[in-house]
Amino acid sequence: MFQRFWSIAKVSFLETVRQPIYGVLLITTAILMMMNVSLAAFTLEDDDKLLLDLGLSTLLLSGLFLAAFSAAGVLSREIENRTAVTVISKPVSRPLFMLGKFMGLSGAILLAQYLGLLMFILCQRHGVLQNTRDPWDMPVIVFGFGSVIGGLLAAAFANYFYGKDFPLSALTLVTPLLTVSVIVVGFFSEKWEVIHFGDNYVGGQVIIAAFFVLLINLMLEAVATAASTRCGQLATLLICVVFLGTAIVSDYTFGQREGLSSALYHVTPNVGPLWIVDGLTGASQEGFVPFSYVGWATLYALLITAGVLSIGVALFQRREVG
Repeated sequence: MFQRFWSIAKVSFLETVRQPIYGVLLITTAILMMMNVSLAAFTLEDDDKLLLDLGLSTLLLSGLFLAAFSAAGVLSREIENRTAVTVISKPVSRPLFMLGKFMGLSGAILLAQYLGLLMFILCQRHGVLQNTRDPWDMPVIVFGFGSVIGGLLAAAFANYFYGKDFPLSALTLVTPLLTVSVIVVGFFSEKWEVIHFGDNYVGGQVIIAAFFVLLINLMLEAVATAASTRCGQLATLLICVVFLGTAIVSDYTFGQREGLSSALYHVTPNVGPLWIVDGLTGASQEGFVPFSYVGWATLYALLITAGVLSIGVALFQRREVG
């Protein structure tokens, strides 16, 4: 059973990363991360905090669109094209098939979020240029751009001369190169002076905030997977947007009332506790997030994910695929 599960997950992962929309969203995320550095300068103050807000919001929106479009492409399209029945007709149960698809999709989105996090760290390290006389952070530009462009050129070379799959080759090359670049940049200042590793990087609390964004995207991925068992691409995206919007305003709408509102508050998913960016200022640690809070928040997100997936399995059980 586990062998079939991992086979489905592997195929789902490869299908997801090979979709054109996956690469388009990765490139869009990178461009938006770089644009955030300039956009955050249009403030009278708190530009570092705005850069942090924009960076985490970019990660959240990237995960939202990746979850909706990828889930629809991996699961909904297979159901509509009647290719899912080929697998289900074999000794593979529907819950196993759907969970395998979810696991493969999770791996692809986790990889995209990891790459987005690396770009987020580099952009936070570069910081906002207050005026035209402020120097550019050359280590970030040299190593950041160099790793991405070098990986893409190498993938294009392998694709042209050896027939390798370009999206998969690009991810295989860019991911370790960008990781090494982030590590190397941590040892240099803006003026190429050797410093203690990580002195100019974001604090650990910012990484925790990015981890919470990943948990939100995990819930959105479960919603997208469940919705794609019955809906197409556009409807899946709409359901994900409604879910995220409801979860964001849950505290404000239902949290301070009684009666029916109180009951709705307890059954409505709430991502407010996972969005801790308001307690952070720039790259510093204004507040401290205890590990117990991280543990409970992670458990809450996993329970919501499991509950939504259970609904998706129930919907898929009665879906005609043949």
